[in-house]
Parts: sequence; structure tokens; C-alpha cells
Amino acid sequence: MPTIDALSERLTQYLSNAQIKQVCRAYFYAEQAHEGQRRRSGEPYIIHPLAVANILTDMHLDHQSLMAAMLHDVIEDTGIPKSALTLQFGEVVTELVDGVSKLTHIDFASKEEQQAENFQKMAMAMAKDIRVILVKLADRLHNLRTLGSLKPEKRRRIARETLDIYAPIANRLGLNSVRVEMEELCFEGIYPMRSSMIRKAVKTARGRRIEMMEDFAGSIRNRLSESGITARVFGREKHLYSIYNKMRDQRKSLSDIMDVFGFRIVTDSPDDCYRTLGAMHSLYKPVPGRFKDYIAIPKTNGYQSLHTTLIGSGGVPIEIQIRTEDMEAMANHGIAAHWLYKSESDQASGTQRARQWVQNLLELQKNAGSPIEFVEHVKVDLFPDEMYVFTPKGKIFELPSGATPVDFAYAVHTDVGNHCVACRIDKKLAPLSARLQNGQTVQIITAPSAQPNPAWLNFVVSGKARSNIRNYLKNQRHSESVVLGERLLNKALNALGKTIEEIDQMHLDLVLKETDLESLEALLADIGSGSRMAPLIARRLLVANKETDIDFQHITTSPLTIKGTEGMVISFAKCCSPIPGDPIVGHVSSGKGLVIHTENCRNVQELRDNPEKCVHLSWDKEINSEFTVDLKVYMENRRGIIVEVASAVNQADANIEKINVNEKDARLSVTYLTLSVQGRKHLARTIRRLRTIRGVTKIVRVKHH
Repeated sequence: MPTIDALSERLTQYLSNAQIKQVCRAYFYAEQAHEGQRRRSGEPYIIHPLAVANILTDMHLDHQSLMAAMLHDVIEDTGIPKSALTLQFGEVVTELVDGVSKLTHIDFASKEEQQAENFQKMAMAMAKDIRVILVKLADRLHNLRTLGSLKPEKRRRIARETLDIYAPIANRLGLNSVRVEMEELCFEGIYPMRSSMIRKAVKTARGRRIEMMEDFAGSIRNRLSESGITARVFGREKHLYSIYNKMRDQRKSLSDIMDVFGFRIVTDSPDDCYRTLGAMHSLYKPVPGRFKDYIAIPKTNGYQSLHTTLIGSGGVPIEIQIRTEDMEAMANHGIAAHWLYKSESDQASGTQRARQWVQNLLELQKNAGSPIEFVEHVKVDLFPDEMYVFTPKGKIFELPSGATPVDFAYAVHTDVGNHCVACRIDKKLAPLSARLQNGQTVQIITAPSAQPNPAWLNFVVSGKARSNIRNYLKNQRHSESVVLGERLLNKALNALGKTIEEIDQMHLDLVLKETDLESLEALLADIGSGSRMAPLIARRLLVANKETDIDFQHITTSPLTIKGTEGMVISFAKCCSPIPGDPIVGHVSSGKGLVIHTENCRNVQELRDNPEKCVHLSWDKEINSEFTVDLKVYMENRRGIIVEVASAVNQADANIEKINVNEKDARLSVTYLTLSVQGRKHLARTIRRLRTIRGVTKIVRVKHH
């Protein structure tokens, strides 16, 4: 049973006497506070905080974290107020205790929305002080070690939650030894039968392997001493949970997995790592494509190592990891190595990266519209299959596998993402939706006027890109809705002989109260997005004024002008694809804003029944945007005619977006063209050009009803 004296003895390795005294003081305070409380197993409750502090001592965590470990259940279980702790132990320790208590409250088994909110709270606590999550992980690890005393149902729930939430966080922070132990204990908690079967089988297989392991280890040591390299060589045992996962996901049999031998070689310097690699490749043949250099390019959590797979005598595969002592510490303790070895130089990279990740969480949280959206973004970042790409100047960025240039642009900087228009991959122009490969160099081309495209959401994979695009579009849509709403309301008021300026504040307040909105801007945004009808709001604003006598019967309205560059709140109906010059009418559609149809479109006839939703429109005189239009061209089936069609379109200064040839018979073919033109006159000019081609018999503008 752990005791405070044994712990104090261990702490003398790295803490000062004054600090150890403070840790002991926290212990005695907690012991008193938990007096009479027992754990499920029947032990005195204080055993748990002491065990948590012991786990943190393995990581050489600072005295404040250890004090928080001792006190982490005090606020929760003993009714001692937060203020009393602050008086006794100061602000920092109390904040840590409070952070851990809040995390203890989190119930991830509850429904999705609740769970998502809880996850957000956890991100916030981590961002405030990373030590909060380290204490929480140690607390959870000790709870898992004592799962046996719980009912099977609760045991499974805690294990499942740990695999979903806490083990990935331990992995992300590089706490490998914590993660592995968590996974092993959870595996046993959820699948006791499978776990014990695999354990027995591994034990049996291990017996047969010992001799071979010794042989290989002997050959490796000999080769290293011949090369004058000093190193520790030891076998790596596979963990039960990882064996189970490989069997399940890769459909491998246990013998397939156990036939692979794993060794770790720990040397003195990065230089020796590469020399060791050379020595190993001359000892056994390497398997092509299985070499990974995580020293030059560390993983997100700061992990560094060289990985290679060799074919030993008798065709047996040997997996080898080569690293320095510092890297070994980093691999096992991750962000905690920062406390473990105060040598900032090497460890800083891993610690920095972990802190950077927590900062990213904060940014995601700020941009996320809802907790569920936040969790969706974080899940991507918690389970990354990393891939590394370079900027043209050689800076490395890591991205989740399957990432695209847009993900890369947002990883560089939010502004680069928001304004990217094109990219070069390894100096060649490539689409923004291309899937990046490891080691490519990516250059992003930006334009100040560019903005994110909603279509990007169909292919980006990183949480940062997704949340930034959504956030930008949301804000953009809001401001465009306000502008359109103002135009629609002004138009409706003009029809009644008034302007927005003439509405007095009292009426506006009355209407805002009725609509449950906070400001005129919110009201305009609602009108612009189609959630409220401008004519109704206009009347409401005026009728509130009893003196106003409006003759609603004789309303004349001047049409609203359309430029085609109004943004997302104005869209052109796919059924009739209106272009400048076509007589048009607008339909106010909830959530979509203003949808524009041609006047004779069949779909509009049904909409005319509700005049409140229809808006008189006209085209602006100065239009220079492009519009798409579909044509159906009947022509002879002769060689070279398609080239002539393309040439005629080009001469008319139009552009072919899409071309599709449907053969009717040997002599006649029907070709569908999607063109981009500037308006009706431009279209007429293009059609005239097409008519001059020999063999073109008929041209029809297509409407999709």
C-alpha cells in the first residue's frame, strides 16, 4: 500500500525540501478532509489521491501538480469550498484542483449534444493549464487499475469512454506509457475473455520465440560493436490491445502478428542513430518502402525515431526502432518529458507541439457554431494519420492523411486559406481538391479579393480548414443578408411612400419585440435570408403608427436591380438559368434568400399565388459577371465539326464550360453545350456564330424543368 513517506522519499530525486513539505501538507489536508470515506474496494479513500500523485511522480511533475493530485477530489467530495483551498494552498493549485473537478463531472455517456459540450469544457481546461489534463489522466489511470471492484456495466462504460476520449488525448500529448497501460486495462475491462485468450496465446508463442530473439539480438549487438557504436538493444513486446486491433482491422491471424520480431536500439546521438541504421541495413536486407524517418520529421506529439523493417535469417521480418535516450524519454512521457528532463532544447519541440495543439483546440472552439461541430472537428485532429508536406522554403507542415492544398493553406495561416485561389504541387499547377502525398512541396497562390468556396467543405479533411470555412461563410452570409434585407425593406417601404429613415424608433422597438429580435441588423438579416417577408415587415413598421394612412390598394413598386455579384444570398434558379436580358422575377425562399427565375419559368407560375414572396426585378445596366447557359445543338455528324463549334464559341468571346455529344444516328448528332456568357445579347451573338457552321441545323436554349 503506498504511503506518503515512500512518496516523499521518491520526491527527493527532483524536488526541493520546501516543495516536498508543501506536497505533504496537501496530503495531510486531504487525509483529514476524506476522513471516514472509503473506495468501492473498501480501502480508505486517501489511497486514491496518493496513487495518482505516484503516477505523476513517475513523470517528475512539479510540486503544484502533485498537490493538485492530492486535493483533486476535495472540493467534489467533502464540501470544502474553493475559497478555503485558495487560502491554504494559493491560486494556482486551487485552479488546477477546480479544473480537474470540472473534468470529473463530465459524463461522456450522456446524449450527443451534452457530450459535445462537456468535451468543449475539457478543451478549455486544458488550454488554461495543460497540467489539468495530466492530473486527470493519472486519476483515470488509477481508476482503471482498480476497475475490478465495479459492476461489469460501469466497468465497460468507463473503459469505453477512456478509449474514446482519454487514450487519444494521452497519445496526442505523447504520453505513450500512460496510453498503452490505459488501452490494456480497457481491453481487459470491455473484453475480459478475448483479453485472456490473447494473453495465453502470446505467452505460448513467446516461449517458442525466446531463442530466436536472443540470436537476433546477439547479431545486432555484434554488428554495432564492429561499427564502434555503443547502444542498448532490447526486444519490443507487442501489447495485447494492439495485437487485437491488428487481428480485427487487418484480418491477420495471431501467428502472422507474432512472427514479426521487434527490437529497439537506443544510442547516444542522432548521428549514431543514422550510423546504426546503416549497420542494420548491411546486416539484414531492408524491406523497401518500410523505412520512416521521424527524427528529421517528428510526429505531431514530438515522437522521434527511425523505423525500418528487415528480413532476418530464414525470411523472418524484424521491425527495428532506432532512437537516442532523449527520444526514448519523449516517446514514453511526451509532454511530461518537459518536466522529466528540464533540458529545454530537445524537449521543447514536443512540448511546443502539444501546446500548439491545445491552442488550435481553442481556435476551433471559438469558430465552431455548436458543440457537436466542435467535436466533429476535434475528432479529426485526435486520430490523425499524419502526413508531412513542405512549403517552397522548406518549412514542414503536418496534415491528416487525405489532406488537400486547401487544408495546407489553412495550416499555414487562416488568411492564406481564406484567400487561396490556386496551388502548385511540386511546381506543377494542380486543383485545390487534389489529395496531397507525403513529402510534396506545396505552394499556395492567393488573391486579395478571393474568398472561401462552399464547395471546399466537400473535400477538406482538417478540423481547422473546415471550421474556418464554415465560420467565414456564416459571417459572409450574414453581412450579405443584411445588405439584401435592407434593399428589400427599402423597396417595400418606397412602395408605401416611406424610407427606413422615416421609421421612428418606437415602432421599430415594437416590431423587434414582436419578432423577438435584438436589433434592426438582425431584422434585416432575417429579411435577406428569406426568413421574413419585407412587405409584411414594412406594413407592420408603418401600421404601428396609427396616424399613418396607407392606401394598400394602390401600391406601385419600382423593380430591384440585380448585378449577379451579390453573393450567397442571391442565387439563380437551376430550372431556367436566367441571364442578363431575360425578364426576371425573384422568389424569397426561407434560408436561401432571393432565388431568381425567368418570368416564363414554369416553376414561377406556382409561386405567383403568394405575392408576398415575389419580388419585381430588373438587371443592372453595368453587368460584367459571367452566367452559364445550356444549349442543345443539332448538327451533322461529320469529322471536325466539334472543333469548329469550339472555335465559333471562342470567336464570340464566350467560354465552353462543358460539352457532351449524344449521337442520334450515323448522320445526325445532338450536342449539349454549357457556355458562360455575359448576357442575352452576348448569347445571341454566340448563337449567330454557331449558325454559320456548315451542318448545324438547329440551336435551342435548354430549360431544366
